[in-house]
Amino acid sequence: MSSTPIGFGTESLARARAVADAVLYEGYLLYPYRADSRKNQARWQFGVLGPPGAAEASTGEDSRLATELLLRGGTVIHATLRFLQLQRREVEELRDGRYEPVPEAWVGDRRYVSWDEAIAHEIELEWDLSGTPGQVQKPVRDAAIDGGEDIETLGPECRLRRTRWPLRAKAILRRTPMADGLSTLVLEVRNTSAEPTGPDARTDAIRHSLLGAHLIVTTPDGELVSLLEPDRAAEDAARARTHHRCFPVLAGAPGERRIMLVSPIILYDYPEIAGESTGPMFDATEIDEILTLRVMAMTDAEKELARATDPLAAGIIDRADGSTAESLAALHGTFRDEIPTYREPDPAIPDSSGSGDKPWWDPVVDSSVDPGTATTVIAGTLIGKGSLVRVHPRRGADAQDIFFRDQVARVANVQTDVDGSTHVGVVLVDDPAADLHDWFGRYFYFAPSELEPLPGAPHEPPPGPDREPHGGEGARTWKEATP
Repeated sequence: MSSTPIGFGTESLARARAVADAVLYEGYLLYPYRADSRKNQARWQFGVLGPPGAAEASTGEDSRLATELLLRGGTVIHATLRFLQLQRREVEELRDGRYEPVPEAWVGDRRYVSWDEAIAHEIELEWDLSGTPGQVQKPVRDAAIDGGEDIETLGPECRLRRTRWPLRAKAILRRTPMADGLSTLVLEVRNTSAEPTGPDARTDAIRHSLLGAHLIVTTPDGELVSLLEPDRAAEDAARARTHHRCFPVLAGAPGERRIMLVSPIILYDYPEIAGESTGPMFDATEIDEILTLRVMAMTDAEKELARATDPLAAGIIDRADGSTAESLAALHGTFRDEIPTYREPDPAIPDSSGSGDKPWWDPVVDSSVDPGTATTVIAGTLIGKGSLVRVHPRRGADAQDIFFRDQVARVANVQTDVDGSTHVGVVLVDDPAADLHDWFGRYFYFAPSELEPLPGAPHEPPPGPDREPHGGEGARTWKEATP
């Protein structure tokens, strides 16, 4: 691990590096973590920088990543380029006086399989920004990672051969001053390894690729600007920045402005590892609880092969097998949103909800977003809970919606999603199970444009002291509660 750059607290940088480690190995292994799994035979993961010419020949991925960052002040930029180097692990057995590769072998009670491992690398880069604006800042760093071959003897007739192929990369930084003390930093990383040729060019390309490539960028005496939520003075500049095969976000402790993670996957500012996670699972969009339960359900033979596949897989299996009721309960979920003090609506501000910083969907804050009392207007008619409508599914609707064509339905609620779209939940009047659906809250949802208001029951008023709401003990339907 590299030394901490000047001006950084170790805790803040450690938080950034923890996320960077997850990025580095994201997709490295996928459940069921076995070498014989087809999805673990078509690799690799995110952030692959292929050798020159590989993308054009359709044998590998683009050789370049580039980002445009915004810096306020600052005279020094430090960057850590991190990536994995492929290492082929082959099992070999002695046959007729020669070692020959085999898919797997047993030595005693331990199983060994052939597999593509990876070795993590870090290259430290630093630029003095006192050079001429608009020009490439010196030095342009050329990095070389050697290939090699190692032999590990397992027994008198079995061994492991590990082979690595050389990598070459170049990092370039260009600074351009802007108004208001801002500068644009164009940071580019290129894979400059040998171009793959020959009949096995696809395999050769991945062997000369930088895998999971990303950057941790820091400045000890400046401020990096958020490109997702920039301050007002930098909004236009942030919107104009472009990025190639990467997504830069602020990292470290919340509020830190000197660390930027240039990630190959989409993240938000200040990403962090969930405190409930007991270790990496490497599976994209992993859900620790589900994957842990799936691993626990694997057979002993499947677990044995996973352990033989990779030491990281062995760690996952051992961690899952060591799960307890308490550790599994900790994975089940945590509600993190704090509920701040409710503020009364300000009559001087039109449409003031009084919600403060509370979630928009909290019905205690604002009854106007309570689906049971919310309304919408369809063809000039106010529609809400209890209204009667006729269903006209849109063209291209799924088969279930088509079955409801021209049916009469009763509105159960009106929902508004985070994009501002309205959805009307209904139950069919002629459905024998309508009351049951209502009791369980299982509704069919349609857009207002798919519904035709009908004369009849007006929308249902909110529950009062002499009338119980739907659901719960003693609940009555609107029809039963109406004389």
